[in-house]
Amino acid sequence: MSAPLLAPAAVLVAWSLIMLFWMAGVRLPAMSRNGVDLGTAQPGGRGQDLENVLPPQVNWKSHNYTHLMEQPTLFYATVMILVLAGAGDGINVQLAWGYTVLRIAHSLWQSLVNSVPVRFGLFVLSTLCLTGLAINALRATIGF
Repeated sequence: MSAPLLAPAAVLVAWSLIMLFWMAGVRLPAMSRNGVDLGTAQPGGRGQDLENVLPPQVNWKSHNYTHLMEQPTLFYATVMILVLAGAGDGINVQLAWGYTVLRIAHSLWQSLVNSVPVRFGLFVLSTLCLTGLAINALRATIGF
């Protein structure tokens, strides 16, 4: 089975893992510098508990990793629906690559600059790509 639509989804999965390692690589040293000891951390503690302990630029990577675990889950499901419905080519591949590239750009912007207007614009554009994919998934499955 050749499914070119799976490639952008695989790239976004790999990117999410890169963000995870980047987050850990920045966050763990910052925790040490700020006196946070994982060995004595409060039971049940969560990453969000570090918001007021670590510098904003460190937390930005964590925020973005969280974002990559939110809306992209709809992207992955939509990609699978389209592939299984036999609509994993053409415009859907272009929309999926658009979504993936825009999410990576969003990640880099949020992690390095974090100017909200630009970040929001990237989010809106990626959401438009996802909306097109979702509409095409509806068309492919129920004839909408």
